[in-house]
Amino acid sequence: MKHHSVISSKLFLLRQIFFISLWVSSSVSAHAILAQSEPKVDSTIDVSPQQIGIWFNENVASEFKALAVINSAGKRVDNQDVKQAALDRTHIYATVPRLLPDKYTVRYRVMSADTHIVTGRFTFTVTPPETAAIETN
Repeated sequence: MKHHSVISSKLFLLRQIFFISLWVSSSVSAHAILAQSEPKVDSTIDVSPQQIGIWFNENVASEFKALAVINSAGKRVDNQDVKQAALDRTHIYATVPRLLPDKYTVRYRVMSADTHIVTGRFTFTVTPPETAAIETN
């Protein structure tokens, strides 16, 4: 009987350690982080992109995704058609009409694999071709 009690208490302790380790590992998991964008963060380009693409360091959920492109006047200029790549769950994108020379802010929202909502923003600038050539010299 005493032997059974010792085994039961050891099993109880092992179960507690197991559940605590699960809780700690799930609470430590990282959120999705912007890994790459096209156009690149803070870049200056002289040709309007056809779409804005962003990639994260981990897969993101297809629910709750958002991507908006805002011009310097605060007007949304993307086609409001955010999609997630079928074969690369780290990639979301939206198309844009021809963008005029201006500074644009890309705002995004996704749900990480750990179910946390992640938001962020970055800018890029579209310049006329002759301005971009001068800036690179």
